Order: sequence, then structure tokens, then C-alpha cells
Amino acid sequence: MRVAGKVGLVATGYVGAFLVASAIVAIYIASTSGPDRQTYGAMYAFGDDLLFLGVFAVAAVPPTGATLFFLRSYRTFWRVLSIMALSVAATGLAAFIAYMAARTANAGSILHGWSGPASLRILVAPPLALAFFLSSLFAPNRRFRIALFLATLIEVAAFAYVALTWFPPFRPH
Repeated sequence: MRVAGKVGLVATGYVGAFLVASAIVAIYIASTSGPDRQTYGAMYAFGDDLLFLGVFAVAAVPPTGATLFFLRSYRTFWRVLSIMALSVAATGLAAFIAYMAARTANAGSILHGWSGPASLRILVAPPLALAFFLSSLFAPNRRFRIALFLATLIEVAAFAYVALTWFPPFRPH
């Protein structure tokens, strides 16, 4: 397959993922329209955005997999991707530490102020973990697979622990 065909295939996959995510969000908005949606518009909009990102991340797995497959022979790409994945995962670990430190800090402390951005970073962890895991499956050698899988584990661990504290049945007493 020529380069133009590969690019076209991947672009079509991402357009399809975008359309699927848009359709799901449109259906969700139609099914939840009512007085609450008008009263709490910003909160619903944030939820709609998260839903779109989540559906898009899942629907974009096939074109992302195709892209990674097409890039298997480019060692420089995999080296840069592995380093970037570990760097991004380090920010997830830092967000996890900031979030946990803020939970024990006083309301007026500087640590408490960092809990908001840390929470937003932690919300991005599931799609990042999915991307890193998918990359680890297509990585051309063991060293890159290990680095990408380690980045996946860091993202999963940070999100899992914080998510467990967000839901009442799992909150520590």
C-alpha cells in the first residue's frame, strides 16, 4: 500500500471515530434534555465533553492501531514515543501525588490549590493508558514495549486509586 493510501485509511478512521463520538453525544444530549440541562448547563457541557473524549478514544483505537502498524519500521519514532510516554506518565504520577497531598492539606494551603489541575490531569489518564497500551502491542522491540507498558501501568495506577476515592463505597473512613 502506498503512503497516500495509508494516510487516507487512517484519516478515514479518525473521521469515523469523530462521527461516532458526535452521534453518541447528540443522542445523550437529546435523551437528557430538560430543565436540569438548562439550569446546570456548564456541568452538563463538561460531562458531554468527557463523554465525547471517552467515546472518541475508544472509537479511534482501529485507526491508531493502523498508524502504529504502519510506523513499526521507524525506530526513531518508537524511541521518541517511549520517552514521551514515560514523561507524560510522570506527570500523571505527579498529579496523583499532588492530589493525595492536597487531601491531607489545609483548605488554604498551596497544595490544596493544586488539587483542581491534578484532578483534571487524572481524568485524562484512561485514554492515555489506552494509547500507551496499544502502542506497547505494536512496538517493534522489547525495550520499547517495556517502556510503553510501564507508562500504561503508571497511568492505570494513578487513575484507579483516585477513582476509588471518588466513589463513596470505596472512600476510606
